[in-house]
This record gives sequence, structure tokens and C-alpha cells, in this order.
Amino acid sequence: MLAALIELQRLKRLERTGWTLRGLPNGTESVAAHSFGVAVTAMILADKIQERGVEIDTERVLKMALLHDWAETRVGDMPRTAAKYFGTEVRTKAEMAAFADVVATLDVAEYKEIYQDYEQRNSVEARLVKAADIIDLLVQAYALEHSGAKGLDEFWEVAVEADFGLPPVADEAAKELLQSLLDARRNLNQ
Repeated sequence: MLAALIELQRLKRLERTGWTLRGLPNGTESVAAHSFGVAVTAMILADKIQERGVEIDTERVLKMALLHDWAETRVGDMPRTAAKYFGTEVRTKAEMAAFADVVATLDVAEYKEIYQDYEQRNSVEARLVKAADIIDLLVQAYALEHSGAKGLDEFWEVAVEADFGLPPVADEAAKELLQSLLDARRNLNQ
């Protein structure tokens, strides 16, 4: 357990590459900070969706949100543009192998199953966490733009085609949050 915990500490210092590639300063956001944002967003979304009558396993959602980027301790934070050069399949295969190696010393089969579910989006929980992943990215982009950063339009492209694949009531909750974020950005740019 100690070896895994020490290795996972790297995520606190590992910069999110997308911001670095856009010329933003080091310290803009670490992978661990992003994982925290995804967990908070996923938890709040899960609660809102449950209020609308959809059953969500919140414990699974939180575990998934916290471990969804653990592979990056070994492969680094590959920005979306990397898929253009490596291909999505190669990137996913590398991350799956890295994740398996990271959790090997923990001997908790549930983590591998949760990670596979996240990667394959088999469950409502996995699709909810992916929605939270996208929303957290955009919340960060909004915060950066609010602070004066420019040239982040490409990050907002994911909002145009946002199809979270959630049940209709759950999808509605996620899209309402996304729309309020888009409205806030529009007001910022006026």
C-alpha cells in the first residue's frame, strides 16, 4: 500500500499538460487538483440526479472520480491532441497497462474493474464521471479566462457536441450545469 501511496503523490506535482501547452504558467493545475474537481463535480451531479429519481451509486462515483487519472503517474498527462499522433486506441491501451501496474501492489480487484468501467463507459456512474471530467475541465478554463487567460477556445469545443450518454433525467441535469457554465462564459466575454 505504501508504494502505491508514494507513487500517487506524483499527481500532486504533475501539471495538466493542456494548460502548459497553451503557455499558462506552471502551477496552473495539477492532475490531483483536477481529480479533486472531478470528484466534487461528480458528487454534486450525483446528488442532483438522485433528487430527480435516478439511482446512482455515489460511493462508486467518488472512487471512480478519484482514480480515473492514476495511470498518469506512469504515462504522464497526455493532452487530447496526443490522440491525434498516438491514436486513441494506443493511448487507452497504455493507460490501462499503467493503471494495472499502479494498483498491482494494492491487490484490490475492484479498482481495476472500476477503472475499466470508466474507460468503457459501461455504467451510468462511468458516464456521470466522464461528464464531471468534462465539466471540471471547462470550469477550470472559465476560471482561467476570468483571470485574463486567452486562447482557450479549443477547450470549449467539447461542450458543442456534449453527449454524456446518461439516462434522460440525468443527462438533463448535466446539460443544465454545462449550459449555466456556457452562459457564464458568454457573460464574461461581453
